[in-house]
Amino acid sequence: MSRVVRNSLPVSLRHGILGLLASRPLSGYDLTREFDLTLGHVWSAGHSQIYPELGRLAAEGLIEPFDSGPRGRKRYAATKAGRAEVLRWLREDDPGRELRVESLLQGFFYWMLEPAEQIALIARERARHASKLAGYEALATGDIDWMANAEQHAQRIMLEAGIRYERGLVEWADWAAAEVGRGAEVRS
Repeated sequence: MSRVVRNSLPVSLRHGILGLLASRPLSGYDLTREFDLTLGHVWSAGHSQIYPELGRLAAEGLIEPFDSGPRGRKRYAATKAGRAEVLRWLREDDPGRELRVESLLQGFFYWMLEPAEQIALIARERARHASKLAGYEALATGDIDWMANAEQHAQRIMLEAGIRYERGLVEWADWAAAEVGRGAEVRS
């Protein structure tokens, strides 16, 4: 069911928004910022996707205005029906597991490049993943109390997935660069 598209948006975006609003009321601006800081590591969405979805979720009774802040900024919260929808999604939907990483797609065609160019692209990929890994590891060892509540604990568990993913790609890049070097020796 995760492949179902409602209102031209993947179902998972709706559930990401609902999940964040189930945690605490947020304005559209704060929701976009929170989405970017947390869920944005696994699912991207910007203002142009989030704001229209807030309207649809409100129209469906899944969220409601909580209060208004300065300059009329509305904060929204998940309704009981919205929280129930997140729980239904967690319990019943089989989420998509597609992975789309354009830089890795390019790797299938490295054979068209000279070995030095291949190694340079792999080094660029390694640097990107090493940088993300360092950021995730710093966050994991920072001063956040990951056991403060169930939400923090779930975020730490997902942070570990990010650490392991990035570490795996750094290790792959090291292996791939050496492998390209070995292939160049064979072709010589």
